Amino acid sequence: MLPLNGMLVVSVEQAVSAPFATRQLADLGARVIKVERPDGGDFARGYDRSVRGLASHFVWLNRSKESVAVDLKSGQGRQVVERLVATADVFVQNLAPGAAARLGLDAPTLIERHPELVAVDLSGYGAVGPYRDKRAYDLLVQSEAGLASVTGTPEDPVKAGIPVADIAAGMYVLTGVLSALLRRERGGGGAALPVTMFDSVVEWMGHQVQHALHTGEQLPRMGLSHAAIAPYDRYPTADGAQVLLGIQNDREWRRLAADLLGRPELGTDPAYATNVARTANRAAVDALVAEATARLSADELIKRLDAARIASARLNEVPEVVAHPQLAARDRWRDVDSPVGPLRTLLPPVVFAADPPRMAAVPALGEHTDAVLTELGYGATEIARLRAAGAVG
Repeated sequence: MLPLNGMLVVSVEQAVSAPFATRQLADLGARVIKVERPDGGDFARGYDRSVRGLASHFVWLNRSKESVAVDLKSGQGRQVVERLVATADVFVQNLAPGAAARLGLDAPTLIERHPELVAVDLSGYGAVGPYRDKRAYDLLVQSEAGLASVTGTPEDPVKAGIPVADIAAGMYVLTGVLSALLRRERGGGGAALPVTMFDSVVEWMGHQVQHALHTGEQLPRMGLSHAAIAPYDRYPTADGAQVLLGIQNDREWRRLAADLLGRPELGTDPAYATNVARTANRAAVDALVAEATARLSADELIKRLDAARIASARLNEVPEVVAHPQLAARDRWRDVDSPVGPLRTLLPPVVFAADPPRMAAVPALGEHTDAVLTELGYGATEIARLRAAGAVG
């Protein structure tokens, strides 16, 4: 049995952060009802059309959910959601700043009405402080939290190529909800959980924050290299591919010097023998390594590094990752249904050996509206009136 079987999650969600959290709750067995606007739904549905007409973000984040189309600006629509929340174990929202409070769907308000509910307010910066009303998109939070300043080359800061701020916040929603449900099972009652994208990324900045806190300085941007370790970078090969290798200690450097560079004396040379020395002489170290790697094909180089017990990786592009032999060997791909037919997708990273994750369909907008309303006690005539009034789609 999956651990969240029998749990009902209601989410007024859009974009990436909240959907990322609730999809994982669905993977773990929860029933997730996604409340969307009737006029287009979650705006991530419109990001692109690359998945046979569906948006890649939406397909990634919304399998195994039920879509209910409700106009929250309508009093009748809000009544529908209030009745739905009254049946829920968990409620998650990531509306624009202040919107949930105006609708009476913020976590503190909901907990007053439903003391056993786990309610999450997911925002960019939180409900207090000078940034409380600022809109927060992934790029903006990466920049505000300092992540962009430490990512990129020495010349140019860049954002991460995936929505790190959204994913970080979604992960903390997931862990917060699971912790709150365990607390409730132990008699602790419900919980109101504020989670922000900004706090999540600042937490992930980790050693960078500690370094700045205690030195007043920022570590330099290093591209694919490392500010405190050498050699640690990408290096050329004879067939034009690029291979990354990283030396974590002086024993590994001695093996690299002997087995790849063919110069065992460099293992004890004072200019190279310690990581402190190699970091100070980074340019010379990189030149020595690049000269050796450029003589070998990528396959030959990785074989030599593996034999020497030196960590390495190919600099793969995404299509190469899709075809990666490790994913195939571990049977990581599955098909899920969707409005355009079966779609290939990955298993979640955590899988219970005896209980496969829930991998149900990606929903069409409003696909489950009538069924959910019927469960809530609305009759066919009443549903028709709600639809005629524009309260549901």
